[in-house]
Amino acid sequence: MRRLLYSLPVAFFVVLAAYFGIALFSGRDPHAIPSPLVSEPTPSFALASLDASALSEDALKGQVTLVNFFASWCLPCRAEHPLLMRLAEQEHVPIYGIAYKDKRADTERFVAGLGSPYRRIGLDEQGRVGVEFGITGVPETFVIDKAGRIRRHYGAPLTADQVRNDLLPLIRELARG
Repeated sequence: MRRLLYSLPVAFFVVLAAYFGIALFSGRDPHAIPSPLVSEPTPSFALASLDASALSEDALKGQVTLVNFFASWCLPCRAEHPLLMRLAEQEHVPIYGIAYKDKRADTERFVAGLGSPYRRIGLDEQGRVGVEFGITGVPETFVIDKAGRIRRHYGAPLTADQVRNDLLPLIRELARG
């Protein structure tokens, strides 16, 4: 009986180590948040924008676009911002921003200070559109194909490696097809 009591913690540790070992070496990106919306049409929405027009899902059709949820109070959004600027300026990727749970004045200061990679910025002050997209925080980025379907979801700040190795090849593939 005593031997069994001593072997239980060892057995528990072995099971736990195996579980984490499988998770670690599975090749799955731990930052990837699966989205049930991938391959689905973009949720229907209409938002006021900074330029006094509206931003809706209709603006996302006809070309491959990115939708980037961000906020002025979000430090990772600030870190990701130069990468979005390069995507818009150098790669000519159309990016639409949605200011998530942010005030108009704060969003205006954010883009005035850092520049704007966005074709248009929708104001989602209550966070309802973010809920429709299923976001869990900011920044989050969605790749939308020409037909207005979500093709990829990035649930964390984009990195240069992701852009080079995954995002740009996907955009080019979708643009051809």
